[in-house]
Amino acid sequence: MPGYTLTTEVGRPYGETVEAVRAALAGQGFGVLTEIDLKTVLAAKLGVDVPAQVILGACRPPLAYRALQADPSIAAMLPCNVVVRETGTASCVVEAFDPDMMAELNNAPELRSVAQEAKQRLTAALAAVSEETR
Repeated sequence: MPGYTLTTEVGRPYGETVEAVRAALAGQGFGVLTEIDLKTVLAAKLGVDVPAQVILGACRPPLAYRALQADPSIAAMLPCNVVVRETGTASCVVEAFDPDMMAELNNAPELRSVAQEAKQRLTAALAAVSEETR
């Protein structure tokens, strides 16, 4: 199975990384619609302690609309999830669901075009976050 995430490692603390990811997503035209703090949720619901980790539900409305026009059922895969996970005191992994996986489910030309643009923008956002730490 091919990889299903776009991934970068970042050499900065978790809080700074989350803010940098938000800024990089905004720079690519994405807004954050949802935020799930997995550390807090899992501690409250299961009493477990996991490293700091957040799921940001990122959306670029023109892309979402185009995807829905191509296949209304693709809504089940929206928004684009971007995860920031603490891996050390000054290191994190940032991952985004690879939009190419949408096109694997429905290879319609319109959806392939949306997936390509979304991937280009998400890849640029991850690169911007990664470059800031060098």
